[in-house]
Amino acid sequence: MEAKPYVTIVLPCYNEQDHVLDEVERICKAMDGSGYTYELLAVDDCSSDQTLARLREAERIYPHVRVRAFHRNGGSGTVRRIGTQEARGEIVVWTDADMSYPNERIPELVRILEKDETIDQVVGARTSEQGSHKLLRVPAKWFIRKLAERLAGQPIPDLNSGLRAFRKSVAQPYLRLLPPGFSCVTTITLAFLSNQHDIYYLPIEYSKRAGKSKFGFVSDAYRYILQVLRMIMYFNPLKVLMPPALWLVGIGLVKGVIDVINYGFYLTSNAIVIFLSGLIIGSMALLADLIVRSRGE
Repeated sequence: MEAKPYVTIVLPCYNEQDHVLDEVERICKAMDGSGYTYELLAVDDCSSDQTLARLREAERIYPHVRVRAFHRNGGSGTVRRIGTQEARGEIVVWTDADMSYPNERIPELVRILEKDETIDQVVGARTSEQGSHKLLRVPAKWFIRKLAERLAGQPIPDLNSGLRAFRKSVAQPYLRLLPPGFSCVTTITLAFLSNQHDIYYLPIEYSKRAGKSKFGFVSDAYRYILQVLRMIMYFNPLKVLMPPALWLVGIGLVKGVIDVINYGFYLTSNAIVIFLSGLIIGSMALLADLIVRSRGE
């Protein structure tokens, strides 16, 4: 029986026919020279071009490549979730097949996890932005990252890098939370941070992607923000709900004092509504926190 590999690299592939062989070759060459036992799980996400044929060709050439073909498009998050669940390695690596990430550095990420058992995830933190919609994307990503940092309570150099390595045993409980789209990388970052799993950020260069981008600015930016709020609500709802609750209660009290001074012992309806809104949101925050703490995960 073939021994289990130490590393599983999950590679989502969707309409990457022109460069997927080059990417597979780059990854296999780096891993062959690293000394780590590995498997490259390349998943074709129901491509409409010849990506699957190229992957089958790679499977014949490279003995460590294992190809899985989806019969309908599930999104990169679905690919990464299923790929991680099927991974045979202790360490799972996520990356992309679009030539944008320095995949020759994958052994470096694995080595950090191997040498330091206190680190549960290594993220390739990009030092530049080469994506589409750059003028809109940079400030939007900065805002989303700062929001996540505020809610998570710690700095996050790169919230949604597609290149990362983590311990499968640690990630297993959070896989069911992964959404089907790009925001799955944001989800796994916040899941680890919210549960006190240490993340190491390794600076990497980020190249312009090969082929056409699948990123939609408005829809994906909206999903990123929603996913940040959803994940913090899932693990620490007080972080999201209690600040606005306290602000509303405070504003309502101040408005009530001003009303008493101006109108005698008479409270205006807006002061009462603001104060009661704060109390209701605060009660929801405490109830949500109680539910989180009683889940028994």
